[in-house]
Amino acid sequence: MKQLITAGADAVIIGEERYGLRLPGEVKLEEIREAVAWAHEQHAKLYVAVNNILDNETLEGLQTYLATLQSYGVDAIIFGDPAVVMTVRQLAEPLPMHWNAEMTSTNYATANYWAKQGAVRVVLARELNMEQVIAFKEKSVIPVEVQVHGITNIYHSKRELVKNYMEHQGHKAEADRSKERGLFLIEHERRDQRYPVYEDSNGTHIMSSEDFCMLENLPELIDGDIDSLKIEGLLKSAQYNETVVRSYRAAIDAYLADPEGYEFKQEWLDAIIELQDPERELSYGFFYKEQVY
Repeated sequence: MKQLITAGADAVIIGEERYGLRLPGEVKLEEIREAVAWAHEQHAKLYVAVNNILDNETLEGLQTYLATLQSYGVDAIIFGDPAVVMTVRQLAEPLPMHWNAEMTSTNYATANYWAKQGAVRVVLARELNMEQVIAFKEKSVIPVEVQVHGITNIYHSKRELVKNYMEHQGHKAEADRSKERGLFLIEHERRDQRYPVYEDSNGTHIMSSEDFCMLENLPELIDGDIDSLKIEGLLKSAQYNETVVRSYRAAIDAYLADPEGYEFKQEWLDAIIELQDPERELSYGFFYKEQVY
């Protein structure tokens, strides 16, 4: 967190696996107070992921968890489950909420509904193209966040599919083995693409074979008044994430300082390419594709 904020991030998402999905690392509740204080000293914000698929057992400690986050002064929580909204309403003071429902946040009407329930930001589905993103922003009554770099989730199951498969094959499934970067799936017809897969306490996750990289196209998003640009750091090294943040920070600041005279510097992208996994292509994701639902 300190490394990324020092590199130029305005905000960082942290949390723990009990309540948050697909976190690069865990920050326990007792550590969050210190994290919030340090981030605020740097004039940065700290968001806590509470976007897990909640079961009855997890609900039992949710109100205490949220009340503690509120007392620490976290800037917002990220949620997808309505149970989080209902619990927040029971708190003594408001707790800002960012609605992030992954692939279901595809239209402004649903975002405006969640705004009426208390959400103060919407995180758009990664499958929207640029035209849809800009149209969404024009009619959304709350600020819009868009992912601009990194890996994306394409499948999630609460089941331990990797562990079950390993045991079915007669192998002992090591606790942390499935979190390693080297485990992936390959489609028979597209054997050149590798889909990272890992397992944690929240189940099995299969990730995209490519990484978003909108570094060269940031002016289009900035001119479209997109409020927040997200870099996903999952399954990447600390050095890689820091380099990505520095490049995006430099590009954003240069464009905002002089939109008319702005020129993209190849060195910003080269720094990322130097650390990019050669088996993972940098792409525009769905920004310039026609997506069919």
